[in-house]
Amino acid sequence: MLPQTDPMTAFTVRPCVAVAAALVLAGCSIPPRPDTPDLRQEAPLAGLAVPRGGAWPQAEWWQRYRDPQLDALERKALATAPSLEEAHQRFEGAIRSIDVARAVGGASTEFNGQVQRQRLSEHGLIPSQFLGFTWYDQGDLSLQFRYDFDFWGKQRAAVEAAVDAAHAAEAERSAAALLLASAVADTYFGWQADQARLALAGDAAVALERSRGITARRVTRGIEAPDALQQAAARVAAARELEAAYAGSAPIRLAALAALLGGAPQDLPTLAAMPLPEAGAALPDDVGIDLLARRPDIAASRWRVEAAMRRVDQARAEFYPDISLGAMAGLSSIDLDRLLTAGSRVAGIGPALHLPLFNLGGLRAAYGVSQAQLQAAAAAYDSSVVDAARDVASQALALQQIQARERERARQLDTARVLQGTAAARVQRGIVDARDLYAAQAQLLQQRDAQATLQAQAVSTEIALIKALGGGYHAADTAAVPAAGARSSGRTAPATAVPPAH
Repeated sequence: MLPQTDPMTAFTVRPCVAVAAALVLAGCSIPPRPDTPDLRQEAPLAGLAVPRGGAWPQAEWWQRYRDPQLDALERKALATAPSLEEAHQRFEGAIRSIDVARAVGGASTEFNGQVQRQRLSEHGLIPSQFLGFTWYDQGDLSLQFRYDFDFWGKQRAAVEAAVDAAHAAEAERSAAALLLASAVADTYFGWQADQARLALAGDAAVALERSRGITARRVTRGIEAPDALQQAAARVAAARELEAAYAGSAPIRLAALAALLGGAPQDLPTLAAMPLPEAGAALPDDVGIDLLARRPDIAASRWRVEAAMRRVDQARAEFYPDISLGAMAGLSSIDLDRLLTAGSRVAGIGPALHLPLFNLGGLRAAYGVSQAQLQAAAAAYDSSVVDAARDVASQALALQQIQARERERARQLDTARVLQGTAAARVQRGIVDARDLYAAQAQLLQQRDAQATLQAQAVSTEIALIKALGGGYHAADTAAVPAAGARSSGRTAPATAVPPAH
Protein backbone atom coordinates (compact mmCIF):
# COMPACT_ATOMS: atom_id res chain seq x y z
CA MET A 1 0.00 0.00 0.00
CA LEU A 2 1.40 3.37 -1.05
CA PRO A 3 1.94 5.95 1.70
CA GLN A 4 -0.56 8.80 1.82
CA THR A 5 0.74 12.31 1.17
CA ASP A 6 -0.59 15.26 3.10
CA PRO A 7 -2.18 17.69 0.58
CA MET A 8 -0.80 20.77 2.39
CA THR A 9 2.70 19.26 2.36
CA ALA A 10 2.45 18.68 -1.39
CA PHE A 11 1.10 22.18 -1.89
CA THR A 12 4.12 23.58 -0.05
CA VAL A 13 6.94 21.33 -1.25
CA ARG A 14 6.16 21.15 -4.95
CA PRO A 15 6.35 24.92 -5.58
CA CYS A 16 9.62 25.08 -3.69
CA VAL A 17 11.03 22.29 -5.86
CA ALA A 18 9.81 24.10 -8.98
CA VAL A 19 11.33 27.37 -7.85
CA ALA A 20 14.66 25.71 -7.10
CA ALA A 21 14.71 24.06 -10.50
CA ALA A 22 13.81 27.35 -12.17
CA LEU A 23 16.61 29.16 -10.38
CA VAL A 24 19.12 26.55 -11.51
CA LEU A 25 18.00 26.94 -15.12
CA ALA A 26 17.90 30.73 -14.94
CA GLY A 27 21.27 30.99 -13.24
CA CYS A 28 22.99 29.64 -16.33
CA SER A 29 21.84 32.61 -18.43
CA ILE A 30 21.86 35.59 -16.03
CA PRO A 31 24.50 38.13 -17.13
CA PRO A 32 27.00 39.44 -14.57
CA ARG A 33 26.27 42.73 -12.84
CA PRO A 34 27.97 45.57 -14.75
CA ASP A 35 30.50 47.88 -13.16
CA THR A 36 29.45 51.36 -12.10
CA PRO A 37 30.54 53.92 -14.72
CA ASP A 38 33.63 55.93 -13.85
CA LEU A 39 32.24 59.48 -13.67
CA ARG A 40 34.14 62.72 -13.31
CA GLN A 41 34.40 63.86 -9.71
CA GLU A 42 35.67 67.38 -10.45
CA ALA A 43 35.26 69.97 -13.15
CA PRO A 44 38.56 70.62 -15.00
CA LEU A 45 39.24 74.15 -13.69
CA ALA A 46 42.64 73.65 -12.06
CA GLY A 47 45.16 76.34 -12.96
CA LEU A 48 42.56 78.88 -14.10
CA ALA A 49 44.25 82.25 -13.51
CA VAL A 50 41.31 84.23 -12.13
CA PRO A 51 40.68 85.60 -8.63
CA ARG A 52 39.21 83.17 -6.09
CA GLY A 53 37.51 83.60 -2.75
CA GLY A 54 34.13 84.69 -4.06
CA ALA A 55 30.76 83.49 -2.82
CA TRP A 56 28.37 81.20 -4.63
CA PRO A 57 25.30 82.96 -6.07
CA GLN A 58 22.19 83.07 -3.94
CA ALA A 59 18.86 81.65 -5.09
CA GLU A 60 17.43 85.06 -6.02
CA TRP A 61 20.79 86.30 -7.24
CA TRP A 62 19.34 89.25 -9.19
CA GLN A 63 18.57 91.02 -5.88
CA ARG A 64 22.30 91.78 -5.58
CA TYR A 65 21.72 94.64 -8.06
CA ARG A 66 19.18 96.31 -5.73
CA ASP A 67 16.87 97.23 -8.61
CA PRO A 68 13.13 97.01 -7.78
CA GLN A 69 12.25 97.09 -11.48
CA LEU A 70 14.38 94.01 -12.15
CA ASP A 71 12.97 92.23 -9.09
CA ALA A 72 9.41 92.76 -10.37
CA LEU A 73 10.31 91.50 -13.85
CA GLU A 74 11.96 88.37 -12.46
CA ARG A 75 8.96 87.58 -10.26
CA LYS A 76 6.59 87.92 -13.19
CA ALA A 77 8.79 85.88 -15.52
CA LEU A 78 9.17 83.00 -13.08
CA ALA A 79 5.43 82.97 -12.42
CA THR A 80 4.02 83.17 -15.94
CA ALA A 81 6.66 82.28 -18.54
CA PRO A 82 5.54 79.58 -21.03
CA SER A 83 8.99 77.96 -21.05
CA LEU A 84 8.77 77.30 -17.32
CA GLU A 85 5.25 75.95 -17.66
CA GLU A 86 6.53 73.43 -20.18
CA ALA A 87 9.33 72.37 -17.82
CA HIS A 88 6.81 72.14 -14.99
CA GLN A 89 4.59 69.83 -17.03
CA ARG A 90 7.56 67.60 -17.84
CA PHE A 91 8.26 67.37 -14.13
CA GLU A 92 4.63 66.52 -13.36
CA GLY A 93 4.73 63.82 -16.03
CA ALA A 94 7.83 62.33 -14.41
CA ILE A 95 6.05 62.29 -11.03
CA ARG A 96 3.12 60.42 -12.58
CA SER A 97 5.58 57.88 -14.00
CA ILE A 98 6.56 57.00 -10.43
CA ASP A 99 2.94 56.13 -9.65
CA VAL A 100 2.75 53.98 -12.78
CA ALA A 101 5.93 52.11 -11.86
CA ARG A 102 4.68 51.49 -8.33
CA ALA A 103 1.30 50.28 -9.57
CA VAL A 104 2.84 47.58 -11.79
CA GLY A 105 4.21 45.43 -8.98
CA GLY A 106 2.99 44.27 -5.58
CA ALA A 107 -0.63 43.47 -4.84
CA SER A 108 -3.51 44.00 -7.24
CA THR A 109 -7.22 43.31 -6.89
CA GLU A 110 -9.88 43.40 -9.55
CA PHE A 111 -13.59 42.64 -9.75
CA ASN A 112 -15.12 40.97 -12.79
CA GLY A 113 -18.77 40.47 -13.63
CA GLN A 114 -20.47 39.22 -16.76
CA VAL A 115 -23.80 37.88 -17.95
CA GLN A 116 -24.04 36.02 -21.27
CA ARG A 117 -26.78 34.27 -23.20
CA GLN A 118 -25.31 31.48 -25.30
CA ARG A 119 -26.63 28.94 -27.83
CA LEU A 120 -25.32 25.38 -27.88
CA SER A 121 -24.47 23.73 -31.18
CA GLU A 122 -26.71 20.87 -32.19
CA HIS A 123 -23.68 19.18 -33.74
CA GLY A 124 -21.13 19.84 -31.01
CA LEU A 125 -19.34 17.51 -28.63
CA ILE A 126 -22.44 17.42 -26.44
CA PRO A 127 -25.45 18.07 -28.70
CA SER A 128 -28.14 20.25 -27.23
CA GLN A 129 -30.82 17.54 -27.60
CA PHE A 130 -29.05 15.43 -24.96
CA LEU A 131 -29.10 18.39 -22.52
CA GLY A 132 -32.68 19.28 -23.23
CA PHE A 133 -32.05 22.93 -24.07
CA THR A 134 -30.40 24.98 -26.79
CA TRP A 135 -30.10 28.40 -25.18
CA TYR A 136 -28.82 29.06 -21.69
CA ASP A 137 -27.67 32.00 -19.54
CA GLN A 138 -24.20 32.19 -17.94
CA GLY A 139 -23.55 34.52 -15.02
CA ASP A 140 -20.16 35.07 -13.33
CA LEU A 141 -19.10 37.33 -10.48
CA SER A 142 -15.52 37.12 -9.23
CA LEU A 143 -13.02 38.98 -7.08
CA GLN A 144 -9.43 38.23 -8.06
CA PHE A 145 -6.30 38.95 -6.04
CA ARG A 146 -2.70 38.75 -7.26
CA TYR A 147 0.54 39.45 -5.48
CA ASP A 148 3.83 39.57 -7.40
CA PHE A 149 6.87 38.78 -5.27
CA ASP A 150 9.72 41.12 -6.16
CA PHE A 151 12.46 38.78 -4.98
CA TRP A 152 14.96 39.97 -7.60
CA GLY A 153 14.29 43.71 -7.31
CA LYS A 154 12.81 44.23 -10.78
CA GLN A 155 9.88 46.33 -9.63
CA ARG A 156 12.02 48.16 -7.09
CA ALA A 157 14.50 49.05 -9.84
CA ALA A 158 11.65 50.29 -12.04
CA VAL A 159 10.34 52.54 -9.28
CA GLU A 160 13.83 53.86 -8.48
CA ALA A 161 14.45 54.56 -12.17
CA ALA A 162 11.20 56.55 -12.30
CA VAL A 163 12.18 58.47 -9.16
CA ASP A 164 15.60 59.26 -10.62
CA ALA A 165 13.96 60.42 -13.85
CA ALA A 166 11.72 62.70 -11.79
CA HIS A 167 14.78 64.12 -10.04
CA ALA A 168 16.32 64.77 -13.45
CA ALA A 169 13.14 66.51 -14.60
CA GLU A 170 13.18 68.69 -11.49
CA ALA A 171 16.80 69.64 -12.08
CA GLU A 172 15.93 70.46 -15.69
CA ARG A 173 13.12 72.66 -14.42
CA SER A 174 15.65 74.52 -12.29
CA ALA A 175 17.93 74.84 -15.32
CA ALA A 176 15.05 76.31 -17.33
CA ALA A 177 14.27 78.78 -14.53
CA LEU A 178 17.92 79.81 -14.32
CA LEU A 179 18.13 80.30 -18.08
CA LEU A 180 15.00 82.44 -18.02
CA ALA A 181 16.08 84.54 -15.04
CA SER A 182 19.50 85.24 -16.57
CA ALA A 183 17.92 86.13 -19.94
CA VAL A 184 15.53 88.58 -18.27
CA ALA A 185 18.34 90.27 -16.32
CA ASP A 186 20.62 90.45 -19.36
CA THR A 187 17.89 91.93 -21.57
CA TYR A 188 16.85 94.42 -18.90
CA PHE A 189 20.38 95.73 -18.38
CA GLY A 190 20.86 95.80 -22.14
CA TRP A 191 17.89 98.16 -22.30
CA GLN A 192 19.37 100.27 -19.50
CA ALA A 193 22.66 100.44 -21.42
CA ASP A 194 20.78 101.61 -24.51
CA GLN A 195 19.16 104.37 -22.47
CA ALA A 196 22.51 105.54 -21.12
CA ARG A 197 24.19 105.47 -24.55
CA LEU A 198 21.18 107.16 -26.17
CA ALA A 199 21.48 110.09 -23.77
CA LEU A 200 25.23 110.35 -24.40
CA ALA A 201 24.74 110.19 -28.19
CA GLY A 202 22.14 112.94 -27.97
CA ASP A 203 24.48 115.19 -25.98
CA ALA A 204 27.32 114.51 -28.45
CA ALA A 205 25.06 115.35 -31.40
CA VAL A 206 24.06 118.65 -29.74
CA ALA A 207 27.71 119.62 -29.16
CA LEU A 208 28.66 118.77 -32.74
CA GLU A 209 25.62 120.66 -34.03
CA ARG A 210 26.75 123.79 -32.18
CA SER A 211 30.24 123.38 -33.60
CA ARG A 212 28.76 123.06 -37.11
CA GLY A 213 26.83 126.29 -36.56
CA ILE A 214 30.03 128.18 -35.78
CA THR A 215 31.72 126.66 -38.83
CA ALA A 216 28.76 127.65 -41.02
CA ARG A 217 29.03 131.29 -39.93
CA ARG A 218 32.78 131.32 -40.58
CA VAL A 219 32.27 129.81 -44.03
CA THR A 220 29.59 132.43 -44.81
CA ARG A 221 32.02 135.19 -43.88
CA GLY A 222 34.72 133.63 -46.02
CA ILE A 223 37.01 132.88 -43.10
CA GLU A 224 37.06 129.13 -43.80
CA ALA A 225 36.67 126.96 -46.88
CA PRO A 226 33.31 125.28 -47.59
CA ASP A 227 34.91 121.86 -47.02
CA ALA A 228 35.08 122.60 -43.30
CA LEU A 229 31.30 122.91 -43.21
CA GLN A 230 30.87 119.57 -45.01
CA GLN A 231 33.19 117.88 -42.55
CA ALA A 232 31.28 119.31 -39.60
CA ALA A 233 27.98 118.22 -41.12
CA ALA A 234 29.36 114.67 -41.60
CA ARG A 235 30.32 114.51 -37.94
CA VAL A 236 26.82 115.61 -36.92
CA ALA A 237 25.24 113.00 -39.22
CA ALA A 238 27.42 110.26 -37.73
CA ALA A 239 26.35 111.27 -34.22
CA ARG A 240 22.67 111.33 -35.26
CA GLU A 241 23.04 107.89 -36.84
CA LEU A 242 24.43 106.53 -33.59
CA GLU A 243 21.58 108.15 -31.69
CA ALA A 244 19.05 106.55 -34.05
CA ALA A 245 20.71 103.14 -33.58
CA TYR A 246 20.33 103.32 -29.80
CA ALA A 247 16.79 104.65 -30.09
CA GLY A 248 15.87 101.71 -32.33
CA SER A 249 17.60 99.11 -30.17
CA ALA A 250 15.55 99.93 -27.06
CA PRO A 251 12.16 98.81 -28.49
CA ILE A 252 13.74 95.60 -29.76
CA ARG A 253 15.00 94.79 -26.27
CA LEU A 254 11.59 95.58 -24.79
CA ALA A 255 9.96 93.22 -27.27
CA ALA A 256 12.43 90.50 -26.30
CA LEU A 257 11.79 91.19 -22.62
CA ALA A 258 8.03 90.92 -23.15
CA ALA A 259 8.48 87.61 -24.96
CA LEU A 260 10.51 86.25 -22.04
CA LEU A 261 7.63 87.20 -19.74
CA GLY A 262 5.11 85.56 -22.05
CA GLY A 263 3.29 88.77 -22.99
CA ALA A 264 3.21 91.69 -25.38
CA PRO A 265 5.34 94.87 -25.12
CA GLN A 266 2.26 96.81 -24.03
CA ASP A 267 1.97 94.50 -21.00
CA LEU A 268 5.36 95.57 -19.66
CA PRO A 269 5.42 98.02 -16.78
CA THR A 270 6.83 101.48 -17.41
CA LEU A 271 10.58 101.24 -16.92
CA ALA A 272 12.73 104.14 -15.78
CA ALA A 273 16.33 104.61 -16.81
CA MET A 274 18.73 103.59 -14.03
CA PRO A 275 22.54 103.70 -13.77
CA LEU A 276 24.24 100.44 -14.67
CA PRO A 277 25.59 98.53 -11.65
CA GLU A 278 29.25 97.85 -11.12
CA ALA A 279 30.17 94.27 -12.03
CA GLY A 280 32.79 92.26 -10.26
CA ALA A 281 32.71 88.62 -9.25
CA ALA A 282 35.41 86.20 -8.14
CA LEU A 283 35.18 82.44 -8.42
CA PRO A 284 34.42 80.53 -5.21
CA ASP A 285 37.07 78.38 -3.63
CA ASP A 286 36.99 74.69 -4.66
CA VAL A 287 34.86 75.64 -7.64
CA GLY A 288 36.02 72.59 -9.54
CA ILE A 289 34.58 70.19 -6.94
CA ASP A 290 31.53 72.13 -5.76
CA LEU A 291 30.40 73.01 -9.29
CA LEU A 292 29.08 69.47 -9.75
CA ALA A 293 26.42 70.11 -7.11
CA ARG A 294 25.76 73.72 -8.13
CA ARG A 295 24.86 73.29 -11.80
CA PRO A 296 21.32 72.03 -12.43
CA ASP A 297 22.24 70.63 -15.84
CA ILE A 298 25.02 68.54 -14.27
CA ALA A 299 22.62 67.35 -11.56
CA ALA A 300 20.08 66.38 -14.23
CA SER A 301 22.77 64.44 -16.11
CA ARG A 302 23.81 62.65 -12.92
CA TRP A 303 20.22 61.66 -12.17
CA ARG A 304 19.88 60.31 -15.71
CA VAL A 305 22.95 58.14 -15.08
CA GLU A 306 21.35 56.87 -11.87
CA ALA A 307 18.10 56.13 -13.73
CA ALA A 308 20.04 54.28 -16.44
CA MET A 309 21.79 52.18 -13.78
CA ARG A 310 18.42 51.23 -12.28
CA ARG A 311 17.13 50.29 -15.74
CA VAL A 312 20.14 48.00 -16.18
CA ASP A 313 19.19 46.35 -12.87
CA GLN A 314 15.62 46.05 -14.12
CA ALA A 315 16.71 44.47 -17.41
CA ARG A 316 19.00 42.04 -15.56
CA ALA A 317 16.18 41.04 -13.21
CA GLU A 318 14.10 40.03 -16.23
CA PHE A 319 16.30 36.91 -16.50
CA TYR A 320 14.98 35.66 -13.14
CA PRO A 321 11.67 33.83 -12.84
CA ASP A 322 8.56 35.76 -11.88
CA ILE A 323 6.76 34.33 -8.87
CA SER A 324 3.26 35.38 -7.91
CA LEU A 325 0.40 34.24 -5.74
CA GLY A 326 -3.14 34.39 -7.05
CA ALA A 327 -6.50 33.90 -5.43
CA MET A 328 -10.07 34.06 -6.70
CA ALA A 329 -13.50 33.94 -5.08
CA GLY A 330 -16.85 34.44 -6.76
CA LEU A 331 -20.11 33.08 -8.04
CA SER A 332 -20.82 31.20 -11.27
CA SER A 333 -24.05 29.69 -12.53
CA ILE A 334 -25.88 28.84 -15.77
CA ASP A 335 -29.09 29.66 -13.99
CA LEU A 336 -29.25 33.36 -13.22
CA ASP A 337 -31.91 32.77 -10.56
CA ARG A 338 -29.38 30.72 -8.57
CA LEU A 339 -26.34 32.93 -9.19
CA LEU A 340 -26.49 34.51 -5.73
CA THR A 341 -27.00 31.24 -3.83
CA ALA A 342 -24.38 29.39 -1.80
CA GLY A 343 -24.18 26.56 -4.30
CA SER A 344 -22.79 28.90 -6.98
CA ARG A 345 -19.65 29.68 -5.02
CA VAL A 346 -16.28 29.18 -6.70
CA ALA A 347 -12.81 29.78 -5.23
CA GLY A 348 -9.19 29.11 -6.00
CA ILE A 349 -5.72 29.89 -4.76
CA GLY A 350 -2.25 29.00 -5.93
CA PRO A 351 1.21 30.21 -6.89
CA ALA A 352 2.40 30.96 -10.41
CA LEU A 353 5.87 30.74 -11.88
CA HIS A 354 7.04 32.32 -15.12
CA LEU A 355 10.49 31.39 -16.38
CA PRO A 356 11.76 33.11 -19.56
CA LEU A 357 13.63 30.10 -20.97
CA PHE A 358 12.63 30.62 -24.61
CA ASN A 359 13.00 34.42 -24.73
CA LEU A 360 16.64 34.73 -23.75
CA GLY A 361 17.59 36.31 -27.07
CA GLY A 362 15.14 39.16 -26.54
CA LEU A 363 16.20 39.58 -22.91
CA ARG A 364 19.87 39.74 -23.86
CA ALA A 365 19.08 42.34 -26.51
CA ALA A 366 17.10 44.44 -24.03
CA TYR A 367 19.91 44.11 -21.49
CA GLY A 368 22.45 45.22 -24.09
CA VAL A 369 20.28 48.25 -24.92
CA SER A 370 20.11 49.20 -21.24
CA GLN A 371 23.90 48.96 -20.96
CA ALA A 372 24.35 51.13 -24.06
CA GLN A 373 21.94 53.68 -22.61
CA LEU A 374 23.93 53.67 -19.37
CA GLN A 375 27.18 54.32 -21.22
CA ALA A 376 25.52 57.09 -23.23
CA ALA A 377 24.19 58.70 -20.04
CA ALA A 378 27.65 58.50 -18.45
CA ALA A 379 29.24 60.07 -21.54
CA ALA A 380 26.60 62.84 -21.51
CA TYR A 381 27.37 63.49 -17.83
CA ASP A 382 31.10 63.81 -18.46
CA SER A 383 30.37 66.08 -21.41
CA SER A 384 28.12 68.28 -19.27
CA VAL A 385 30.90 68.61 -16.66
CA VAL A 386 33.44 69.62 -19.31
CA ASP A 387 30.98 72.06 -20.90
CA ALA A 388 30.23 73.59 -17.50
CA ALA A 389 33.95 74.05 -16.80
CA ARG A 390 34.46 75.67 -20.19
CA ASP A 391 31.49 77.96 -19.55
CA VAL A 392 32.80 79.05 -16.15
CA ALA A 393 36.34 79.56 -17.44
CA SER A 394 35.21 81.53 -20.48
CA GLN A 395 32.97 83.88 -18.53
CA ALA A 396 35.47 84.39 -15.70
CA LEU A 397 38.30 85.17 -18.10
CA ALA A 398 36.07 87.43 -20.21
CA LEU A 399 35.00 89.37 -17.14
CA GLN A 400 38.62 89.72 -16.04
CA GLN A 401 39.53 91.05 -19.49
CA ILE A 402 36.65 93.54 -19.52
CA GLN A 403 37.57 94.81 -16.07
CA ALA A 404 41.15 95.40 -17.24
CA ARG A 405 39.83 97.34 -20.23
CA GLU A 406 37.58 99.35 -17.94
CA ARG A 407 40.56 100.45 -15.91
CA GLU A 408 42.37 101.64 -19.04
CA ARG A 409 39.20 103.31 -20.30
CA ALA A 410 38.92 105.18 -17.01
CA ARG A 411 42.38 106.65 -17.61
CA GLN A 412 41.34 107.78 -21.09
CA LEU A 413 38.21 109.32 -19.62
CA ASP A 414 40.29 111.27 -17.10
CA THR A 415 42.45 112.55 -19.94
CA ALA A 416 39.37 113.60 -21.90
CA ARG A 417 38.09 115.54 -18.90
CA VAL A 418 41.45 117.35 -18.60
CA LEU A 419 41.34 118.23 -22.31
CA GLN A 420 37.81 119.58 -21.95
CA GLY A 421 38.91 121.75 -19.05
CA THR A 422 41.87 123.05 -21.04
CA ALA A 423 39.65 123.83 -24.04
CA ALA A 424 37.16 125.65 -21.82
CA ALA A 425 39.98 127.76 -20.36
CA ARG A 426 41.26 128.73 -23.84
CA VAL A 427 37.76 129.67 -24.96
CA GLN A 428 37.24 131.75 -21.83
CA ARG A 429 40.47 133.64 -22.51
CA GLY A 430 39.47 134.25 -26.13
CA ILE A 431 42.41 132.35 -27.54
CA VAL A 432 40.19 130.05 -29.68
CA ASP A 433 36.50 129.92 -30.57
CA ALA A 434 34.02 127.57 -28.91
CA ARG A 435 34.50 124.82 -31.48
CA ASP A 436 37.48 123.49 -29.55
CA LEU A 437 35.30 123.25 -26.45
CA TYR A 438 32.51 121.46 -28.35
CA ALA A 439 35.04 119.09 -29.91
CA ALA A 440 36.47 118.32 -26.46
CA GLN A 441 32.94 117.76 -25.12
CA ALA A 442 32.18 115.37 -28.00
CA GLN A 443 35.42 113.51 -27.33
CA LEU A 444 34.57 113.23 -23.64
CA LEU A 445 31.08 111.94 -24.49
CA GLN A 446 32.58 109.36 -26.83
CA GLN A 447 34.83 108.15 -24.04
CA ARG A 448 31.85 107.95 -21.71
CA ASP A 449 29.96 106.01 -24.38
CA ALA A 450 32.84 103.56 -24.67
CA GLN A 451 32.91 103.27 -20.88
CA ALA A 452 29.14 102.57 -20.81
CA THR A 453 29.63 99.91 -23.48
CA LEU A 454 32.30 98.18 -21.41
CA GLN A 455 30.20 98.46 -18.27
CA ALA A 456 27.25 96.86 -20.07
CA GLN A 457 29.52 94.08 -21.30
CA ALA A 458 30.80 93.55 -17.77
CA VAL A 459 27.26 93.28 -16.35
CA SER A 460 26.22 90.89 -19.13
CA THR A 461 29.31 88.74 -18.56
CA GLU A 462 28.75 88.75 -14.81
CA ILE A 463 25.20 87.49 -15.35
CA ALA A 464 26.56 84.78 -17.66
CA LEU A 465 29.10 83.83 -14.97
CA ILE A 466 26.37 83.63 -12.35
CA LYS A 467 24.42 81.33 -14.67
CA ALA A 468 27.56 79.27 -15.28
CA LEU A 469 27.98 78.88 -11.50
CA GLY A 470 24.44 77.51 -11.16
CA GLY A 471 22.55 80.62 -10.11
CA GLY A 472 22.00 79.51 -6.50
CA TYR A 473 21.05 75.90 -7.25
CA HIS A 474 22.31 73.25 -4.86
CA ALA A 475 21.79 69.53 -5.42
CA ALA A 476 22.19 68.63 -1.74
CA ASP A 477 18.94 70.31 -0.69
CA THR A 478 15.74 68.40 0.00
CA ALA A 479 13.65 67.72 -3.08
CA ALA A 480 9.90 67.61 -3.62
CA VAL A 481 10.16 64.28 -5.45
CA PRO A 482 8.66 61.24 -3.66
CA ALA A 483 11.41 58.97 -2.37
CA ALA A 484 11.69 55.36 -3.48
CA GLY A 485 13.07 54.08 -0.22
CA ALA A 486 16.56 53.88 1.24
CA ARG A 487 19.33 53.65 -1.33
CA SER A 488 22.68 52.08 -0.71
CA SER A 489 24.43 54.89 -2.56
CA GLY A 490 23.19 57.45 -0.05
CA ARG A 491 22.04 59.84 -2.79
CA THR A 492 19.92 62.85 -1.99
CA ALA A 493 17.54 64.54 -4.34
CA PRO A 494 18.33 67.99 -5.75
CA ALA A 495 16.02 70.88 -5.08
CA THR A 496 14.83 73.79 -7.15
CA ALA A 497 16.93 76.67 -5.90
CA VAL A 498 15.40 79.02 -8.45
CA PRO A 499 11.65 79.56 -7.84
CA PRO A 500 9.72 77.05 -9.97
CA ALA A 501 6.78 77.67 -12.25
CA HIS A 502 3.32 77.96 -10.74
